[in-house]
Amino acid sequence: MQRIVSQHLLRNGIYFSSPRILAPNSLKAWFSTTEAPLKDITPKVEEIKAKDVVSKTNVSSPPSQKEPPISIFNNFHEGYPSIPMYKGPSKKRVISDRKRYLHPSIGHHFKNPVMIVNGKMQYLYDETGRRYLDAFAGIVTVSVGHCHPDVVRAVNAQSKLLQHTTTIYLNNKVSSYAKHLVKKFPNPLNVVYFVNSGSEANDLAMMMARAYTGNFDIISLRNCYHGVSLATMGVCGHHTWKQNMAQGLGIHHALNPDPYRGAFGDDGPRYAADVLDLIRAATPGRVAAFMAETIQGVGGTVPLATGYLPEVYNTIRSHGGVCIADEVQSGFGRTGTHMWGFERQGVVPDIVTLAKGIGNGLPLAAVVTTAKIARSITNRLHFNTFGGNPVSSAGGLATLKVLERDGYMANSHDVGEYLMGKLKGLQAKHDVIGDVRGAGLMLGVELVKDRQMKTPASEETAKVMEGMKDDGVLIGKGGLFGNVFRIKPPMCFTRGDADYLIEVMDHQLGKL
Repeated sequence: MQRIVSQHLLRNGIYFSSPRILAPNSLKAWFSTTEAPLKDITPKVEEIKAKDVVSKTNVSSPPSQKEPPISIFNNFHEGYPSIPMYKGPSKKRVISDRKRYLHPSIGHHFKNPVMIVNGKMQYLYDETGRRYLDAFAGIVTVSVGHCHPDVVRAVNAQSKLLQHTTTIYLNNKVSSYAKHLVKKFPNPLNVVYFVNSGSEANDLAMMMARAYTGNFDIISLRNCYHGVSLATMGVCGHHTWKQNMAQGLGIHHALNPDPYRGAFGDDGPRYAADVLDLIRAATPGRVAAFMAETIQGVGGTVPLATGYLPEVYNTIRSHGGVCIADEVQSGFGRTGTHMWGFERQGVVPDIVTLAKGIGNGLPLAAVVTTAKIARSITNRLHFNTFGGNPVSSAGGLATLKVLERDGYMANSHDVGEYLMGKLKGLQAKHDVIGDVRGAGLMLGVELVKDRQMKTPASEETAKVMEGMKDDGVLIGKGGLFGNVFRIKPPMCFTRGDADYLIEVMDHQLGKL
C-alpha cells in the first residue's frame, strides 16, 4: 500500500516516499519561500493513506486513470503556493479554435492531446489540475525548470523597465549577457551574435562560413536536423523535413556515424573517410563548412561514433572549410560531463550555434565564433530586429547563472547515469528495446520489432508514449521512423523522477 500511495502522490501532487520527501532540494528550487520542515508533511501523508482506496492487488501497476484524484497540492502547506485554478476556455474549445485558426502543419504529440496550462520545474499541469512529469522539456528547451523563480524574476524586472529596443541603441543587458556567455567557451570563440531560434542561428552560421572561406559547398550528415528555414531545410538529413521545392544547393550529406545502425559501428575514423571521399567526388575540392550536431537530437539521440569529429575537422580545415557545431540541444551541460557536446570528442569548432535551453523557453538563440570569422559579414549590412532583446537577454543571463550556481551539469551527469542504468535494465527485460544511448540527460531508447534485423517498432513506440502520458509521464520521440523515445527532461530532474519514469515505462512496455 505504501508504494501505491507514493505513486498516487506523484501523479496528483508532490513526489513522496512516505513519510519523507524524496528530493527536498529539488522541491525547494521550485519556490523562493520554501522552508517547510519534513516532519510537517507526515500528517498529510497519513491522512491520504487513510483515504486511499486503491486495491492491494494493483501494487505492481501505476494508478489507473479512473481513480478519483486526491488534491493535495493546493494549499498543501504554508510556504508551498497553490497551483492556480485554470479558468480559461475548455479543452474542447481550444482544440476547435486551434483547428480553425492555426496553420494545419502545426500538429500535436498524442492521439488524445494534453492541454498544458501551468508548470513548476520538472512538472506540468493540465486544465484539470492533473500533474505530469515532464521528461521532454518543451522539446529540450526548458533547461533549469519551468517557471524557475530566478528566471521569472529577471524577466519580470526587465519587462517593467524596457521590453524592447534594437541593437542600434546601447543597452547593458545584451552586452553583459554576451560577456558572461563567451566566457564559457574555449579561445578563440569570443564573439556572439544573438538571434531568436535555432533555425536562424544555423542559417547565420552557414552564411558566415561561406562569406569567410569564399567557398560554397557545405557537408552535413544523413539523419541530422538543423532547422526548417529554406537554407537549413537543405542541410537536414531527413526527407520528412524537406518541402518539395528547390533546397539544398551546395549541400552534401555524408554517412552518418551511428554506432547502432551505421555500417562501421563505433569506428569514427572509418566514417570520417567518407567525408574526404565526398569532398573529392562531389565538390570543387574546397568546402565552406562541415556542420553537425554533437549528439543528433531529432534524429533519435544518436551520439557520433568515437573519434569521428577530430578526423573530420582535420579533413575539412585542410580543404578550406570551417567546422560548425550545432549545440542547440546538447549544450549548457545537458550531456553531464561537459558544458558543450563538442568537448566530449576533444575538438574546438570554429562556429557554435545555440538555442533552446539557452533561455529556458524564451525566444533566444546565438552564434558564437571567432572575431576573424565574425568580421567576414561586416562588409554588408546585417541586422536582427529582436536578436539581443533586453527581456530575452535578462532571461538568458539568469538561466546561465542558475546553471552555474546550482550545479545543473553535475546533476545531469548523476541522474543521467542513474537513469541510463535503469533503462538498460529495461532493455534486458523487454526485447522490444534495441538500444539505449546518449549522455547525461540527453537519452534515447530505440524500439525494434526484432533485435537482429533492427526493424523499427514505430507503432509500438507511439502506443507506449500514449500510455505513459495517460500514466502522467511526458516523453518525446524521434528518429526517421519515429521509433526512438527521446528522454530529455529539465535538468533539475531527480533520481526519484527517474524511478517513476522507469516504473511507468516498464508498465507500458509490459502491455505490448
